[in-house]
Amino acid sequence: MIFQDNIIKQYLKNVYFIAGTPCGGKTTVSRALAKRFNIPVYDIDERFPEHQAMSDPAFQPAMNRDFRNADEFFGRSVEEYKAWLLQNTREQLDFILLDLMRLSKDQPILCDCHLTLEQAAMVTDPSHIAFMIKKPVNLVDEYCNRPDHQGFSDFIHSATDFEAAKATCNETLMSLNAKYYEDVKASGYFFVDRGDGLSVEETVERTAKHFGLEMPEKSGEGKAAGAGNELTIVKVEKGTPFAEEFLHFVENCSWTEVREHIAGLVRDWQFTDWETMFAAVKDGRIVGMTSLLKEDYYPLPDIFPWVSCVFVETPYRGQRISEKLIEKANAYAKEQGFTKTYIPTEYTGLYERYGYRYLKDIVNYGGGTDRLYVKELQ
Repeated sequence: MIFQDNIIKQYLKNVYFIAGTPCGGKTTVSRALAKRFNIPVYDIDERFPEHQAMSDPAFQPAMNRDFRNADEFFGRSVEEYKAWLLQNTREQLDFILLDLMRLSKDQPILCDCHLTLEQAAMVTDPSHIAFMIKKPVNLVDEYCNRPDHQGFSDFIHSATDFEAAKATCNETLMSLNAKYYEDVKASGYFFVDRGDGLSVEETVERTAKHFGLEMPEKSGEGKAAGAGNELTIVKVEKGTPFAEEFLHFVENCSWTEVREHIAGLVRDWQFTDWETMFAAVKDGRIVGMTSLLKEDYYPLPDIFPWVSCVFVETPYRGQRISEKLIEKANAYAKEQGFTKTYIPTEYTGLYERYGYRYLKDIVNYGGGTDRLYVKELQ
């Protein structure tokens, strides 16, 4: 089945792509934007093992090619290595696009990715992609010196002739990226050249402006919000007028996949003991929610309490409202005598900045795999 470009772009309208060359700053900038605007990051490299497990050698041969060791991997010719890398990118792209269509349905997503200019033209509008580039020189050394690339560093250093493996890898990456670097600069797409010496903050501000994201005020800057505009987090109490208002919010929120489930919990007040919901109120209206529950969508009765149902309406995202909701739920959990809370998620790099650490992968009742995070309450 072939989808036309306009259809793909429509379904990916909430995705902001960060592409570019190796060591151009894609990961740094996407994480900084995510932190500033409270937007999840989808990292295609982190998703590769998951996509590989779903792939079929008949349709995705490059993704399924096995190498016995570093000598075999780096022993290929530059042209063979280059062709394999390009084919890998093409094969994984189908998985990536389907993931992004699902994950970005009701919220913005930042995608840290590798896209050719042709692929960029196919999947998104110029206003939704930024290229972070750097003139490719000694890429292997720079790549291996990063802590998050320790696995690759160990692998290439395991080659019998490390210098030969390094030379092959450098030549391959140069072959792929030297022309790409020049083509991006001449393409008319928005780009930031790391060689120009801009700080991360300056790059983030330029990229945010390009994306049309409004930079939130930093702590201590700007004037305080006027009366009625302050954000408040309210615990929902059973049988109150506010509970009715909260139910109306849930029934009409844009989180279509789970709103009926949450509405049922509130409508019939299926909460026991300390379980409850919290609402974020701003501009005189409810704009977000979260909950503290004994059980979530996982067969794990020994793990609780769960901070769940974290949701903020789209116009109010990027204002750290999710963080305030989670802080309120954690403060309440501590009052109830708990020493830790748990959050399940599909994302990497979202809840770490709220003090959570990855614990393990978990399987939900639908058979899908999510990441479980835990936070120790101080």
